[in-house]
This record gives sequence, structure tokens and C-alpha cells, in this order.
Amino acid sequence: MERGNMTSVTEILLLGFVYDPALEIVLFLVFLLVYIVTVLGNALIILLITIDSRLHSPMYFFLSNLSFIEIFMTTCVVPKMLANFLTKRKTISFVGCRIQSYFYFFMGSTEFILFAAMSFDRYVAICFPLRYPTLMTGTVCVKMVIGSWIGGFMSVFLSTVVKARLPYCGPNVINHYFCDSAPLLHLACTDIRLIELIDFIGSLLLLLGSLSFTATSYVYIISTILKIPSAQGRKKAFATCASHFTVVSMGYGISIFVYVRPSQTDIMSINKALAVFSGILTPLLNPFIFSLRNEQMKEALRDVLKRIASKIKDG
Repeated sequence: MERGNMTSVTEILLLGFVYDPALEIVLFLVFLLVYIVTVLGNALIILLITIDSRLHSPMYFFLSNLSFIEIFMTTCVVPKMLANFLTKRKTISFVGCRIQSYFYFFMGSTEFILFAAMSFDRYVAICFPLRYPTLMTGTVCVKMVIGSWIGGFMSVFLSTVVKARLPYCGPNVINHYFCDSAPLLHLACTDIRLIELIDFIGSLLLLLGSLSFTATSYVYIISTILKIPSAQGRKKAFATCASHFTVVSMGYGISIFVYVRPSQTDIMSINKALAVFSGILTPLLNPFIFSLRNEQMKEALRDVLKRIASKIKDG
């Protein structure tokens, strides 16, 4: 049969979380609040880093890019999920489903490569503090961020091209709240074992490769910190890495469990719960993790609030 004749699916039905209309309203309100706080929190980080000269350093440049990715990745998923909470027929067009899946994993892949870049920045700052200004120049940082975006694009490009050529002739039901890669792939009317293997190898190389680089950086970082003679110096050095290490640990731990498996359909309900944590709750927590544990961010926020209060008072 011709591939074009077999690709007859025009929309995807997303099962989501629950079938109780009353509970769906509660979930709608909860996730709407989470989405608003996520966007505003990450946008605030970008704004503070942009307007406060004290935050014009490589670490905060990478952090602003991370916040942008968090906004973009969450926006790929949550608005459609919110709309489906309010409708009986929870559908998304087949083309829209593929676009959503591509950009979600594009952002996720870029984020993991950026994690590695951020760990390298901390490695240079802690292990080579005197050479840090000359090694981590603005040009180098921009190239590292561009490299992260290119790497994220390339990591999902091959798989996306191959999946676009698969025949989809039904069923059209996905047991998820968004177009996750594995359940979407299993709608194809053909043998998908080779594609699953490509996805597995791609996820393995991306996640474990960037994790290995990040872990190696932190081994050297911790080793260097432990050699600092003063307790105050060690505490200060650890403080500069604690937020990044916390976010990295959450991101890698969940994603490796969910995506680095040859087949991902056996525990889909667990995958859904973990996807909520990694794709929705982690972007929500990141602004709090980076701001509440960072004195410079807190000082910048206080200064902005003082300026706003002063203008309101004068006005």
C-alpha cells in the first residue's frame, strides 16, 4: 500500500489525566496558576539579568538562556493541555501534534547541552579563578549557547525526519496529556523497532554524554573546593554551584528514567507523572531555586522592587 494512502490520521485524541469534569476544573485552575507563575518567574529572571549590571556575567547569561528555554518548553505543552481540560473532546491536529512533540524535545535537548555548558562555566570559575575572565569571554559564552541550540536541533532532527515519513492509519489515541515521542511513535502502522532504537541511542548519547561531562566537571569542582583552607571560602564556593547542581540532578534523574529505555510503553502512567514533574514543575521551581539561593539575584530583585515602590510613591 502507498504510504500516502495509509497516512489517514488527521487528529490525535489525548486521554490526559482524568475523566471527572469537576476534577478537571480543579486541575485546570492548578495548572493555570503553575503556568502563570512559571512564565512570570522565568521572565523576571531574564529581566533582572538584562537590567542589572551586577548580573552581567557568564553564569547569569547561561541562566537567562535556561529561563527562556523553560518558558518555551512549558508553552509548547501547557496551553493546549489547559484548553483540553475545558473541552469534552480532547484533540490536537496530527500536524500540530508533531510540531508540539518536535519543539518540546528540541527545547529539552538544548537544555541538557546547556547544563553541560553551565557546569563547564562553574568548573572554570572554581578551578581557574584567575584565568576565568580571559577564558569565559562574551564571545566564548555566545558560541557555547549557539552550540547548545544547534546541538539540540541536530539531536532530534534525524528522528523527526524519519518519523515524518512513517504511515499513520489509526488508532489515533495517545494515553498522555501531550504528544510525547513514544506514544506518538506507537501510532504508526509499521514496524517501529528501528526507530525506537534510533531514539534510544539518541537519548543515550545526549543524556549520558552531557551528564558525563557535567559529572566530570563537578568532580573537579568538588575536589578543588575541598582544598580551600577556610570554611567560609568552601561555603561560598559551594553556594555558587548548589543551585545549578540541584536543577541538573532533577533534570537528568527523571529524563534518564523516562527516555533512556528501548521501549517506553510499559509504564506510561508513571511516565505521565514524571513528565509533569520534569516538563511543568521543574520549570516552575527553577526561578525559586536560582533566586532564593543566590544573594546577587536577591539583591537585584530587592533593588527593582525598591525602584518600583519609589516610583509609585512619587507618582
